[in-house]
Amino acid sequence: MATTGSMRSRLSFDEALVWDQHGCLPLRPDESLVDDLKAYAESGVDFVSINVGMDATPTLEAIRVLSAFRHAVLQRSDRYDLVGSAEDVARSKAAGRLSIAFDLEGTEPLDGSIDMIQTYHDLGVRTMLIAYNEPNRAGGGCHGDPDTGLTDFGAAVVREMNRVGMLVDASHCSRKTTFDLFEMSSAPVVFSHSVPAGVKEHPRNVSDEQILGCAQTGGVVGINGVGIFLGDNDASTPSLVRAIDYAVQLAGPDHVGLGLDYVFDRADLDAFLAANASTFPSGFGYTGGGSMEFASPAQLPDVMAALIDLGYTDRAIQGILGLNFLRVASQVWR
Repeated sequence: MATTGSMRSRLSFDEALVWDQHGCLPLRPDESLVDDLKAYAESGVDFVSINVGMDATPTLEAIRVLSAFRHAVLQRSDRYDLVGSAEDVARSKAAGRLSIAFDLEGTEPLDGSIDMIQTYHDLGVRTMLIAYNEPNRAGGGCHGDPDTGLTDFGAAVVREMNRVGMLVDASHCSRKTTFDLFEMSSAPVVFSHSVPAGVKEHPRNVSDEQILGCAQTGGVVGINGVGIFLGDNDASTPSLVRAIDYAVQLAGPDHVGLGLDYVFDRADLDAFLAANASTFPSGFGYTGGGSMEFASPAQLPDVMAALIDLGYTDRAIQGILGLNFLRVASQVWR
């Protein structure tokens, strides 16, 4: 596996294209929240996908949040670019602006209508996962029966996502649903923000077989920075790098990226967890032991330094930091 080399890397963090496939602002239609995204730009991140809704989010509320975030980004064109293509991301990096697109964590904001996929796409959503922890109208969730797979509605969703150019995301889904997605999708499938179960056993984490299945579609596993998935609520840089290295040694450097799942407002998260107890079952670290820890975008230069110390080549590091997700976006987005 060509991940290491004998020469010390000369790659600089500023030179690399840095792509975070999933970040979380509070799901409120408050345009001022977008100002928090400066944390990505100040950390050297070039692209971030921001969540605008989940299975628990009513359709109208998801549209309101999306509209507010979209409007705020467009009003701050000196700092941010709302992007819809891989070419847009490259242009934004050259101009020194942060690229932003949106994602949905689950298909319930479609309200059972395939037509909504085109609408969300037109508004800037470029990634959607199928089910968020629990089963829904499209498929199974990771905290439900692992043998619950993609439904007929879910299959129609995948076909329409492929048609419009939206990334199919298997994060948070049941084991059977993920393999159904790999078989059903005509485009690469991603895990936008997941951790290998080989690093820590947790229903939210993904098995070696799931990672390899994702890679076989041409997809990428975005390693998330949530402490309870990485270890004993450990979101340190060594913990994150351990998960990255595990996935690389399994699937190769071309199929691993970053999806930190960074949460800006911990109090908002704690309230959401408490209000949606069935989605976050007890005994898995979501509640009861203090707030979850999250790796922040500010840690990414140290992540790169750690990969250099492990002997990763410049090409492998550039892929993990962003070029792997850029490649998939260039294949899927339109």
